Amino acid sequence: MTDIPTLDAVGQAELVRSGEVTPHELLDAAIKRIEQVNPQVNAVITTMYDEAAAQIEAGLPDGPFTGVPFLLKDGGAVGYAGTRLTSGSRYLLDNISAEDGPLTRRYRAAGLVCSGKTNLPEFGLQPTTEPEAFGPTRNPWNPALTAGGSSGGAAAAVATRMVPMANASDSGGSIRIPASCCGVFGMKPTRLRIASARRHLGVSMRMAFLSENSITLSVRDSAALLDATAGPAPGDPFIAPRPERPYLEEVSRDPGRLRIVVSRRSPLGTPLDDDTLAAVDDAAALCESLGHIVEEGVPTLDVGGLSGPFAAVSAGGLAWDIARLERSTGKPAVEELFEPATWELIQRGRSTTTSVSDFMDALAELQTLCDELAAFQAPYDLWLTPTTGSTPPPLGTFASTADDPARGMRASAGFVAFTSLINVSGQPAMTVPLYWTDDGVPIGAHFVGPYGDEGMLFRLAAQLEQARPWAGRIPPLGVAA
Repeated sequence: MTDIPTLDAVGQAELVRSGEVTPHELLDAAIKRIEQVNPQVNAVITTMYDEAAAQIEAGLPDGPFTGVPFLLKDGGAVGYAGTRLTSGSRYLLDNISAEDGPLTRRYRAAGLVCSGKTNLPEFGLQPTTEPEAFGPTRNPWNPALTAGGSSGGAAAAVATRMVPMANASDSGGSIRIPASCCGVFGMKPTRLRIASARRHLGVSMRMAFLSENSITLSVRDSAALLDATAGPAPGDPFIAPRPERPYLEEVSRDPGRLRIVVSRRSPLGTPLDDDTLAAVDDAAALCESLGHIVEEGVPTLDVGGLSGPFAAVSAGGLAWDIARLERSTGKPAVEELFEPATWELIQRGRSTTTSVSDFMDALAELQTLCDELAAFQAPYDLWLTPTTGSTPPPLGTFASTADDPARGMRASAGFVAFTSLINVSGQPAMTVPLYWTDDGVPIGAHFVGPYGDEGMLFRLAAQLEQARPWAGRIPPLGVAA
């Protein structure tokens, strides 16, 4: 039989379609892999083996991924009826989803077999996956380092070949950061590309930061899954621009000669380490070798002023979410059930300092930043930056304490400087695993596309994947003990 863990999701689905393997055999292979490897990385925190087998027994729909095992992030719009949905928090350890979430229903309609849930920081608030409720997810390339966050469990699971792709979400870099840290592919789509994100939009639908999608082993997996899940829902007040053609078709199209601007300086002015600069220079040189026009440039933005408005909107949104959870669960939100950084942000959002006027002022400031960024990128097709401000740091780097609950946010500012800016603008962006340090740690190349144009990103990603394939690189913690 084919070595199933080496195949991407499209490849596994083709085996089912041809009759070479059954969905049960794929599930058994995924379970074996999870049981062998997960103790080393702590990526999967809830197994759903019985539920997955029941899905198969009940009959799977005829979709692009029929029979392929899949993992859900343990938070957001991907609840699964009868299983816990914790958002990485002690506050929600006993929270059971009454029904499937809207994005879960799209995954199941595509034929995916939901087999477990992945680790994340509490409410997805950190660029590292170290929740007190479940413990840290370890980087598969070096277990002393972060796997990134907030979708760190998803990235580590895909990197170690537990499954070929997993659900992820991104409100400040939470798809792209862990994909970069773990050496896999991560695409953040255009804002509102997937309808399920609308439940997180809060007061201002225009300025929402969150995008749902996935982390995948291959570019074609990402494209095909976005085809299966993208699109508006009835009642959506806004929708993303419609794509010219299916994204899977983009993967086989020539990207043409693109004009790419590359930035080697952080928009915050924070230093970049030598490995990070080497990674972005390597990606720029590869693009030039493929015939693209590459020139250096840095936007003139008041990105230093981003943290205040971004935090104000995030705090207000979190406090709103917690208030909704209190009403729906009947469980009071008290300090001892939250980590210090989360509780501080909830209190900030509840306080009178985050008034409606302050909230709207923050949105206006962020929109001004979007206008300036659009003007900078207008002459170019794509913008290339480092994904993160440094190589993956040691676990504990972004820890907060009761005495200093905001420490983690301050410590992570430079690390997320490139990704969080693009959540504010709503543009599509991807991290591509092209570079490994001498110590064997991956650093992704971050490409930002025009609003609404994931197609251009997929065309370039496929070209880069062909020029420098990464699927054959399996991390040390991806080798079963």
